[in-house]
Amino acid sequence: MTKYLGVAELQRMLAEIGAETMLAQMAGFIREDFLRWNHYEKCARSAHHSRVGVIELMPVSDEKLFAFKYVNGHPRNPLRRLPTVMAFGMLAEVATGYPLLLSELTITTALRTAATSVVAARCLARPGSRRMALIGNGAQSEFQAIAFMAALGIDEIRAFDVDRKATERLQANLAPYIQARRVQVRAMASVREAVAGADIVTTITADKARAQVLDDDMVQPGMHLNAVGGDCPGKTELDARILERATVVVEYAPQTRIEGELQQMPADFPVQELWQLLQHGGGRTGDGDITLFDSVGFALEDLSALRYLQQLADTLELGQQLDLVPRLRDPKDLYGCALGRPAAFALAD
Repeated sequence: MTKYLGVAELQRMLAEIGAETMLAQMAGFIREDFLRWNHYEKCARSAHHSRVGVIELMPVSDEKLFAFKYVNGHPRNPLRRLPTVMAFGMLAEVATGYPLLLSELTITTALRTAATSVVAARCLARPGSRRMALIGNGAQSEFQAIAFMAALGIDEIRAFDVDRKATERLQANLAPYIQARRVQVRAMASVREAVAGADIVTTITADKARAQVLDDDMVQPGMHLNAVGGDCPGKTELDARILERATVVVEYAPQTRIEGELQQMPADFPVQELWQLLQHGGGRTGDGDITLFDSVGFALEDLSALRYLQQLADTLELGQQLDLVPRLRDPKDLYGCALGRPAAFALAD
């Protein structure tokens, strides 16, 4: 039988152990897998674009596990009361191809994206960073804020969105953290105002457009930029001149050069991959360096997240069993199974 984790199970996980703990534990799984980078068979995701969005498949595997994610990106979905990003995924056994876990990945994608951001920021942000500008206050913004507050000690979030109601929702959702951690979540009047004086700048806007959310003159020496929103061809957030000044780290260069901020740069523009940063260091040489994590999301992060969910579900005894694949007494008697003959089915595990 295949274990299934739906939205209800993710809600129970968050209720039982909390977002901070899940983010920290998931970040540990992600770091562990990126340190095993050469064990994985990798490729850029397959993307099918339309005028209004993109639908993607993201596979990855090592010698034991195969994972894939189905995910979309449709910026106008909120007008239809649908999330901009929706996802599900599967973890399977390489030795047999048997599907071990089928899971929602919409909530989980927001968790793993924020977890990956802090894995990179621990290496790239200036020590003692306490102020973060959060540009774009949509569906993933709370996850980013909580991850950075917990992992890096951020105590001031300088939030801006063209939709003021999005910022108000962010402040309301973070109210428990504001009280418990005595952090500030300040609504700013513009991108420029939010970025001024920030140690870390996270951009996570949704429009599928070649935008210049962050201008070159806004970026000061010492800043770490966590660029998350530019995640498909034709979608950017940063002035290209910023990349020329920065030390740039990416997840998987062949994919990021097509989809990330890197699509603005020459094919030979120098970057470092996250696994290299984690294994060998070399991200920040001094307090004045500008560092950039050009994050588009990579399949290995989803495999890490699925591994984590599988372990957590077993610990908390969560999940449903699905007969997604038939179990047969005689593996060649698929027709007998199709007819529902009791003798065709294997005994329960």
